[in-house]
Amino acid sequence: MNIPNKITVTRIILVFIVLILANIYQKFTQPYAYSLQVTAVILTIIAAYTDLLDGQIARKYGLVSSFGKLIDPLADKIFVMTIFIIFVDTVNPYTGRSMLPGWVVIVVLAREFLVTGLRSLAANKGEVIAADRYGKWKTASQMTFFCFGGFIWLNILPLRGVVEVIWCIGMVVVALITIFSGLNYFIKYRHLYMED
Repeated sequence: MNIPNKITVTRIILVFIVLILANIYQKFTQPYAYSLQVTAVILTIIAAYTDLLDGQIARKYGLVSSFGKLIDPLADKIFVMTIFIIFVDTVNPYTGRSMLPGWVVIVVLAREFLVTGLRSLAANKGEVIAADRYGKWKTASQMTFFCFGGFIWLNILPLRGVVEVIWCIGMVVVALITIFSGLNYFIKYRHLYMED
């Protein structure tokens, strides 16, 4: 349990705290309910930052470990899917519809399952699939989307008019980058599943 691994485990703990806060804040009266929402958003931002921090420390100080290789991508997936599902579970008070349609979650989840499967296949054949720039673009777009979504979730930015248009564009952009980054892995490493 070196420092990067402790940071990764902390991210998982933070995500579950955010999940709890997102599910209980409505049971409180104001201003306590809003305070819990703000706390959840702050913890989400901290968790997103730890996603960058643990990898940087591990590479800089040579602290890459088998546990880290296992737990870091799992922590990332738990984090990303939790926030997306919280958005799906949130109703836009101006339209009565979900803040985020379920198809976005399905696209992201399908990509993660497929790339994880490809990585497992590569590992069985003695290869390692490292994150490339498109994978990093995917992560950066999702984190930006989460920050924007946090302001909407707090109703600092009401989800209507121009904000709703930007939100919908951002949603499509995130989905497209997610799909493209996944396809890129399957094209780049097609020898893993085509050679037979």
